[in-house]
Amino acid sequence: MSTAGKVIKCTAAVVWEPGQPFSIEDIEVAPPKAHEVRVKIVASGVCHTDYHVMSGSVDNIKYPLILGHEGAGIVESVGEGVKKVKPGDKVIPLSLPQCGKCLLCLNPKSNICEKSDFGKYSGLMLDNTSRFTCKGKLIYHFVRTSTFTEYTVLDEISVAKIDDSAPLDKVCLISCGFSTGYGSAVKIAKVEPGSTCAVFGLGGVGLSGIIGCKAAGASRIIGVDTNSKKFTAAKNVGATECINPNDYKEPVHEVLTKMTGLGTDYSLEFVGDTNVMLSALLSTNFASGTTVIVGLAHYTAKMNFNPMVLLTGRTLKGGLLGGCKSKDIPKLVSDLMAKKFDLDGLITHKMPLAKINEAYDVLTKGESLRTILMMSSCE
Repeated sequence: MSTAGKVIKCTAAVVWEPGQPFSIEDIEVAPPKAHEVRVKIVASGVCHTDYHVMSGSVDNIKYPLILGHEGAGIVESVGEGVKKVKPGDKVIPLSLPQCGKCLLCLNPKSNICEKSDFGKYSGLMLDNTSRFTCKGKLIYHFVRTSTFTEYTVLDEISVAKIDDSAPLDKVCLISCGFSTGYGSAVKIAKVEPGSTCAVFGLGGVGLSGIIGCKAAGASRIIGVDTNSKKFTAAKNVGATECINPNDYKEPVHEVLTKMTGLGTDYSLEFVGDTNVMLSALLSTNFASGTTVIVGLAHYTAKMNFNPMVLLTGRTLKGGLLGGCKSKDIPKLVSDLMAKKFDLDGLITHKMPLAKINEAYDVLTKGESLRTILMMSSCE
């Protein structure tokens, strides 16, 4: 029986208040309006960013809300005027939309769109309304994706159509984690062949950064993490060596400088701690090193350093989604299908949506790289 044009009742993980765990609830998902797409989510990755929001570390968030931004699914129905996708298409939600018309979209150096809700956190669709309700209450969206639900509604500019044969339980990582890590090396840092790189934080995103460094031709890739249990996985995807800062008396940036002579050519930070960000910066060659910070720090955190650190020639950069625009996402999926890279080494757990709190427990304990939440069938 067709569900197009009807309200769908399904299961979602709702965060009612900051600092509260996810609550599995029955929700209602309204039909898509003009230029919107309703998607049946098949799989969603467990990303640390959503944990930061759940725990209250991100400012200006509206509760209650449905988190999740690293998903993949199948189009259930479309609103009036939708041209990019049709029911049955496999798609990836985009936390960074691309309207293709604003000054930011038209700038080849930017992958942000003026219509993005990242940083604004209105929690609403472009028409300033929500498509979610639960127990008679409005439920807010998260960066207009909200993938911790069996069904979600997306603006057409927040959807990328992908290969019909793509495995959704893998390519969901391309929606955020893999693109962020890989792109930070290839597109933002622009790692060069024969260079030396340090990757701080060896979770799923950090390992994706290692894959990017290797693809770019780096000759030496040093993984850095306080959890030595992650070293095997890091080496399996391309790290040439790994170090644990806790194994040394001197600061890790001094260790890396001694290891490399003058410091690394590139350092990528995937932790979200300003002290680690500074260590990454100081570990690079003082005259020419490039550092990319990717981790999301607490909204009150500040980074302090002497300007001379940059004045001698270092470069400090940041970026979202690895600098990828929406057009890059289907290409990365095609590259995966062509076996240009492999995502199996990033996935350590698969769980049903009902175990989302357990999934975040193993993440925060450092026992997982990426957990994939699999959605059950809906009404």
